[in-house]
Amino acid sequence: MIDRLSTLFFKTLREDPAAAEVASHRLLVRAGYIRRQAPGVFAWLPLGLRVKNKISTIVREEMATAGASEVYFPALLPREPYEQTGRWGEYGDELFRLRDRHGADYLLAPTHEEVFTLLAKDIVTSYKEMPFEIYQIQDKYRDEARPRAGLLRGREFTMKDAYSFGLTDEHLADSYQRQRDAYERIFTRLGVEYVIVTAQAGAMGGSKSEEFLLPTTVGEDTFVRSAGGYAANIEAYVTPQLEARDYSGVPAATVHETPGANTIDKLVTQLNKSVPHPENRSWSEADTLKHVVFAVTSADGEREVVVIAIPGDRVVNDKRLEVAFPNCEIEPATAADLAKYPELVAGFIGPVKDGARVLGKGGESSVRLLVDPRVVSGTVWVTGAAAVDKHAVAVVCGRDFEPHGFADVANVRDGDLAPDGSGTVETARGMEIGHIFQLGKKYAQSLGLSVLNENGKLTTVTMGSYGIGITRVLAALAELNHDAKGLVWPVAVAPYQVHLVAAGKSDEIYKIAEKTAAEFAASGIEVLFDDRLKVNPGVKFSDAELLGMPYVVVIGRDATGGQAEVWDRASGDREKMALDQLLEWLNSKLVNKLNCFTQRAAQ
Repeated sequence: MIDRLSTLFFKTLREDPAAAEVASHRLLVRAGYIRRQAPGVFAWLPLGLRVKNKISTIVREEMATAGASEVYFPALLPREPYEQTGRWGEYGDELFRLRDRHGADYLLAPTHEEVFTLLAKDIVTSYKEMPFEIYQIQDKYRDEARPRAGLLRGREFTMKDAYSFGLTDEHLADSYQRQRDAYERIFTRLGVEYVIVTAQAGAMGGSKSEEFLLPTTVGEDTFVRSAGGYAANIEAYVTPQLEARDYSGVPAATVHETPGANTIDKLVTQLNKSVPHPENRSWSEADTLKHVVFAVTSADGEREVVVIAIPGDRVVNDKRLEVAFPNCEIEPATAADLAKYPELVAGFIGPVKDGARVLGKGGESSVRLLVDPRVVSGTVWVTGAAAVDKHAVAVVCGRDFEPHGFADVANVRDGDLAPDGSGTVETARGMEIGHIFQLGKKYAQSLGLSVLNENGKLTTVTMGSYGIGITRVLAALAELNHDAKGLVWPVAVAPYQVHLVAAGKSDEIYKIAEKTAAEFAASGIEVLFDDRLKVNPGVKFSDAELLGMPYVVVIGRDATGGQAEVWDRASGDREKMALDQLLEWLNSKLVNKLNCFTQRAAQ
């Protein structure tokens, strides 16, 4: 069958959409693949659907290879299962909640763990039916506060989510590895570069978790990796804790007047003017201990003020802060919070005052003091002296104060040590395109998923969860594959493999183009035929470049002499070619490109 531009429902735009921030958003709208319906919500046009379906087909093939069976759930789900797991409240404002005419609460599913678990509970009763894996490709909904970047951060998106069910940790480990291997094959076949990083489970719960990230400057995630193979997203990075130090030779702490030095910069400037450094060097931000005050509200509504001390040359990372206080709301302490604790003198907070402990174990304050893992016994610091315009020098952790615990919330920088001893790390930006979890028994316990084991006893099932963002991968491919003129799709996912352009006004040119299109289609090549009669060649050429098929074949005025022009969009090469050589040349190119990715995926 030949698909024709004269009958295809599409329209290209010459100008970029006003709200487009990234290349994928700009080009997918301009090329007529998607259209905005609301913030973070898009309609899919025929060309966009073809790409989306091709990605889904590759995912389905590899899920079948991994032994998973496909199912399909509704997006509209009842409240009760999510209440049982606690996620009706945990998801907060991101959850789309609605109520039917009878007053029953529903939600638009952000993810489907609960109903997958209940389906297994409804069907499976014995260990003889386990292990097994099921998956779906379905739309998800999250009420993003700031939907942006087109398909990269939307309110509606398509995901493949798979779930494994077994009785033992061995079952889980086996399923997890098979899904992980399938993901590597999928992304290799798609031609997407990826990095596998250790991740936090977050609201999903469970133990082991890894993300597949596409390294890109437009990614919203920061990750770290070392030359020795360590990789983790910024939330999962664990700062190596320093060894305790001998502080027997450190003199007693002394208090110095530091008028107006209520920031680290001002403090360092004053120290260098008036306080000699014991090592005969300049003071730096790294010599200081910064005390940051937060208010932490637990799930039951209890509000607690917490002081976190980090080296003065670091800042608190919001994502790492959320991980340190799971299932809590955390925000900077307000003036009203500080007013309850007069010992917390804004700009001059410290663990000691006049030689007495204020914060930490044995201190007069009831406020918890948590410290960075670098703040260990024997480390020496300049801190606030718990009094206006005063700081203390030579304050020693373990001698002058003792924290209640650690909070690993500071930012991570290039050159920090990898926690596995594989050297130093570098930071990079990435886009999440897949995430796999070892959920364990969390959802099975909450929802009562148990089966009889070989001894006839009820045993709670162990689960895994494995997601790929289909529409996000599509956007990622558009980000990776474009030039100044438009999209340049990889062969594996292009809407069509060949864009055939009839460029001329004579009937003879259109007859030759029609015959060529029919030959392509008969040989199994997916061809989009630009047969529009009242569109000039310049517009047709611009559309061909914008739409992004891997190969463009132009049937123009040379066709009557047996010649066509062929464009390779990826390389930019253009050449004249005999009409009777086109089919062999294209088949060779297409087979080679498809085989390249398939062979790499099989390795």
